Amino acid sequence: MAQTRHFLTLMDLAPEEIRNLIHRAIQLKALRQAGTEPSSLSGKSLAMIFTKASTRTRVSFEAGMTQLGGSALFLSGQDTQLGRGEPIEDTARVISSMVDAVMIRTYAHSDVERFAAFSSVPVINGLTDEFHPCQILADLQTFFEHRGDIAGRRVCWLGDGNNVCHSWMNAARLLDFELVVSCPEGYEPDPALLKACARFVRIERAPQRAVLGADLLVTDVWASMGQESEQQARAALLAPYQLNRQLLEQAAAGALYMHCLPAHRDEEITADLMDAPDTVIWQEAENRLHTQKALLEFLINP
Repeated sequence: MAQTRHFLTLMDLAPEEIRNLIHRAIQLKALRQAGTEPSSLSGKSLAMIFTKASTRTRVSFEAGMTQLGGSALFLSGQDTQLGRGEPIEDTARVISSMVDAVMIRTYAHSDVERFAAFSSVPVINGLTDEFHPCQILADLQTFFEHRGDIAGRRVCWLGDGNNVCHSWMNAARLLDFELVVSCPEGYEPDPALLKACARFVRIERAPQRAVLGADLLVTDVWASMGQESEQQARAALLAPYQLNRQLLEQAAAGALYMHCLPAHRDEEITADLMDAPDTVIWQEAENRLHTQKALLEFLINP
């Protein structure tokens, strides 16, 4: 029997597998628009465990399973015995014996790793405090659709070196592009990951220099879930890293810009950029659906 594949970080996939997933996602998007989607996951079921709030992750996974002929079960932290102290290992054994895949959106990345270690079916990281690999698949699809392969390009991350930034760092070393992280002192990405990605990732404090030559600018909220009490202090320190028209005009000609959403308009990104007629942010959000369908196919029906 083939070994169970999990998707806990981008590093669980080979570069060619990532590119194949993106191309399959683009194909599935076209099939949906044509009304000819396959029933490739007919009879399959996905358990979705959420201890963190969600809009795009829940809707995209649930709708994606339905569109491919399968079904999805939503489980909040209060809906399972995990909320009453059942060990993760025991829950993993039981749930994985009843479904074909499990998606988990939670706080500690170690919880997802523990669940996967005892799961007999594929486990997908829908977001943890350390990584958000599903988001990057959608971001990459969006870039590929507009600019082709990202290899050899330059991406600039603006703001807090958070979980989304960490996944962009992994993408850089897998797909061979440069990532410039522009952040104030104390907001750097994980030092161990920075060291592992040193050939592809560098820190540039000044955002005006960081965006030079960038083909893509990316940002995220300044206070992630669980950091709401720090919002005011973070906003003051990170204000120079706002993604705005002035910074965009200093990037490479035709540069794209992205935000994984939800956004605080006129904080980390200006409202005029979000509402611009040529923005790809809404396409980026929709692509969560298509990349996750491709990922589910890949993991459930390899």
